[in-house]
Amino acid sequence: MFSLFILMLERGGLIIILAYLLINIPYFKNVLTNRHKWDAKIKLIVIFSLFALISNYTGVEINQDEMIVNQFVTQLSSNSALANTRVLTIGVSGLIGGSSVGIIVGLVSAIVRFFQGGGDVHIYVLSSILIGLFSGYFGNKSIQKNTYPTAFEGLALGFLMEAIQMVCIFIFGNSYAESWSLIQFIALPMMLTNCIGTGIFLSIIETTLRQEEQTKAVQTHDVLQLANQTMPYFRSGLNERSCEKAAQTIQQFIKVDAVSITNQERILAHVGAASDHHIPSIEILTDLSKKVLRTGKISEAHSREEIGCNHNGCPLEAAIVIPLKSKQKTIGTLKMYFTDKSKLTFVERQLAEGLGNIFSQQIELGEVEWQSKLLQDAEIKSLQSQVNPHFFFNTLNTISALIRIDSEKARSLLIQLSNFFRSNLTGARTNLIPLTKELEQVNAFQTLEEARFPGRYHLTVQYDKKLEQVLLPPFLIQVLVENAYRHAFKGRKKGNQVVVSIRNSGDAIHISVQDNGVGIEPDVLTRLGKEIVFSEKGSGSAVENLNKRLLSLFGESAQLQFDSTPEGTTVSCVISHTKIEEEKDAYTNRR
Repeated sequence: MFSLFILMLERGGLIIILAYLLINIPYFKNVLTNRHKWDAKIKLIVIFSLFALISNYTGVEINQDEMIVNQFVTQLSSNSALANTRVLTIGVSGLIGGSSVGIIVGLVSAIVRFFQGGGDVHIYVLSSILIGLFSGYFGNKSIQKNTYPTAFEGLALGFLMEAIQMVCIFIFGNSYAESWSLIQFIALPMMLTNCIGTGIFLSIIETTLRQEEQTKAVQTHDVLQLANQTMPYFRSGLNERSCEKAAQTIQQFIKVDAVSITNQERILAHVGAASDHHIPSIEILTDLSKKVLRTGKISEAHSREEIGCNHNGCPLEAAIVIPLKSKQKTIGTLKMYFTDKSKLTFVERQLAEGLGNIFSQQIELGEVEWQSKLLQDAEIKSLQSQVNPHFFFNTLNTISALIRIDSEKARSLLIQLSNFFRSNLTGARTNLIPLTKELEQVNAFQTLEEARFPGRYHLTVQYDKKLEQVLLPPFLIQVLVENAYRHAFKGRKKGNQVVVSIRNSGDAIHISVQDNGVGIEPDVLTRLGKEIVFSEKGSGSAVENLNKRLLSLFGESAQLQFDSTPEGTTVSCVISHTKIEEEKDAYTNRR
């Protein structure tokens, strides 16, 4: 009995080795992944039918409790039985492929076993089909759950499937005495063999697929991390500064010998091997890159000649070049080089192709963002052109009135107006200016208003000297001060106080303009900054335009806030310290 167990383990080991080799072949892995589909089921039937042939022909002949070991068993004597791993093959086929696979493989195995002959051959035909049904039932359940039976479940099911065969031998045998004698001799070795074999087979599948999932998870994590780290570089456009940082990051994650990025004409970055002659700013050297730019298709090279670098002693032996696209147009290439051509495999190609798509999308999103910013800038300039005349015309009227009665004063005011115009031109060229420039505008406005209405308004500006170089939108404070002068005091001749406060507020700047006027009517207050509010002293668009500028530049958190009572009104906003720095960096990178 022990000898038979060893022989059965040897036969089962052959099947397991073949299974291990198959599971590590990508084609067979793909079949396992799609085992619910009929084309995959057909492939499983073919594979396990071949296993069934091997199981039948490598069995051990049993004749009156004696083992006859042949290399291949093609024909049995009339009184002989056959101990083999047929049940293992049928059982595993059903557990993996479901009932249809298990029944057909069982039928194929039964036909082969029938033509091998021997005693009570009809038993093995019946048992093969029953085992196919039994294993297929559990296989269908696992397919529905998109899982595989565990190794422990395989041990139990393998034992039960061999037990089914023993029951068939005992029930359907011609002689109970002979059947019982045969069962006593083969049952334990074959049950153990089938139990262990099924468990190991399923364990191999489970372990292989788990390792593959873990590998994919690690690769996915690396790709996502790489995409996250390169995002700001590619969204800044294809330029030397951003591409060099992107190439360094890609080489760090992908572990290739060199990474190069080009636009349509020249090398923008090259990191790694061959950096001595693949130099940024020079024209594209390799024929391979020129081909990809021309065709827009990914391309590989597996020799120095295929790469097409004419530099003597170039260490690069293999390369994969991926087109970088924006709006379906090839605008550059990403190249990954290898000094050992054997390292360029199918996996590297798939990874590179996926990265090329991600990087192209990042570049295209960067282009969209840039166009959006340009449009936003145009809108802001348009809003500025609406705000500025509101003050200019009033100022010109004031100077016109002063020319006849105080020419020297008028001259001084013209100089102030000139300074204001100069600041206005600066503001028209940029979305943000230093606080000192804005306060100069406010001072010019106050001087001109004081000349027109002496002693009517008292302006106080409170700020920390450390904030003098912080950046804010042109005319932000001036418009709020002017609005307070025009609307807060309802013709009051004196005692009109306006306080401007600029202070740090965490990572932002808090700006407020407070007056001691009569307040704003509730129905007007709800509309301020959101729509044009007409009045006797203006078009009502200044505050609305200012609010739009703040929203465009800094988002919802920067919009104007109004707090008004019969004792006065406070208009405030909070703007970011870093917004303009980000815009400047983006502009520099695009250049």
